[in-house]
Amino acid sequence: MPDYAQPEPRREAGSYARIRAALDARLPGHSLPQSLYQDEEAFAFDQVAIFRRAWILIGFEIEFPATGSYQSLNVGGAPIIVIRDRTGVLRGFHNTCRHRGAELCPEGSGKSARLVCPYHQWTYDLSGKLIFAGRMGDDFDPAAHSLRPVHVETVAGTVYVCLADTAPDFEPYRAAVGPMLEPHDLKNAKIAFQNTLMEKANWKLVMENGRECYHCAGRHPELAVTFPIYAKGNFETVSDHEANFERRMTELGLPGIPQEAAWWQAARFPLNEGAVSMTMDGTRGVSKLMVQAGEGDIGSLRWAIEPHSFCHSTGDFTFMFSCVPISAHETMVIGKWLVHKDAVEGVDYDLERLIELWNTTNMQDRDLCELNQRGVNSPGYLPGPYSQVAESLVARFTNYYCNTAREYLDERDGKAAVAASAFAA
Repeated sequence: MPDYAQPEPRREAGSYARIRAALDARLPGHSLPQSLYQDEEAFAFDQVAIFRRAWILIGFEIEFPATGSYQSLNVGGAPIIVIRDRTGVLRGFHNTCRHRGAELCPEGSGKSARLVCPYHQWTYDLSGKLIFAGRMGDDFDPAAHSLRPVHVETVAGTVYVCLADTAPDFEPYRAAVGPMLEPHDLKNAKIAFQNTLMEKANWKLVMENGRECYHCAGRHPELAVTFPIYAKGNFETVSDHEANFERRMTELGLPGIPQEAAWWQAARFPLNEGAVSMTMDGTRGVSKLMVQAGEGDIGSLRWAIEPHSFCHSTGDFTFMFSCVPISAHETMVIGKWLVHKDAVEGVDYDLERLIELWNTTNMQDRDLCELNQRGVNSPGYLPGPYSQVAESLVARFTNYYCNTAREYLDERDGKAAVAASAFAA
């Protein structure tokens, strides 16, 4: 990717000092200091330091079915476009015209043969190259005004973007998770349903809630029918049922041994005995299977990306959960349900039945996150300890957050020191 040096958003030095002080005050194995859950300056910091430097799962290749298919969306508060070019490759660009910065595409999806700025009609081809700019004079160089790219990667039908100049290494994720995802045939899926849910809670509280099932026995009776709510860590094997499942998956050639690195994790785990899918009663939600092996009785492949998502793929469908920070106290949750492209609603699946479990669970989680936020806002709030047995993935998430935030601050301070030294010289 070309080096497009650009000043980061202007921040008061005190803002960064307060973020660092909050990180320094954090107790190991405890929830975060209050300011990191409620201050607008922490929210603005998170957008820049976390979301614009991470790989973000934006969806699936099937959402870009043809040349010119695009999605316009915000990542870390920055508008971007992802579009399929004429060679079939997905490309990402900052959604800002190289003329005077107007937004090229409103948020949403569509199809276009080229990208035309609605302001002065500067026009770009699908590779981001400027192909028309009227009345600019003989000395104007179109080649110097292509759209600024963002990183895009795909794995087994899933699509990721990263806005950092230098993105985190993607290859270990591809090597480990790609073979686990391939059997689910996501390139031959379709979106059966998509919805959004607004939650009046900080995004970190939403993600902490999504990283544990400590609360499931009391608050998710429907999910508990199929989901192993007492599982430990990254679904380690602790019972004969789980051991038998591992042996059966090995015989079917479905890799499932837990894999993880700092910003991702993946594991295939068995559902509760007798359950073959994540539906209200554990029976199949879709008769047209995504995975034929084992007649679709293959547990769930869970893969999760820090900082914002998790997905579950059973033999019959895939569910994606993604959180988008809106403000310090508001988060948008996007849910997508994918089924086989040839599955017919009303014949192979009943849509209401397909989405009922995760819809019910998400609504219950929304209430819990808002409950959590109201309590965190109290002057009586103090960070509390995580359960080492039931909340290890929450601790993993907050450790990721703190480590990534501190890396950003250290990097910024290092650049400032170099600049000051150069100025003094």
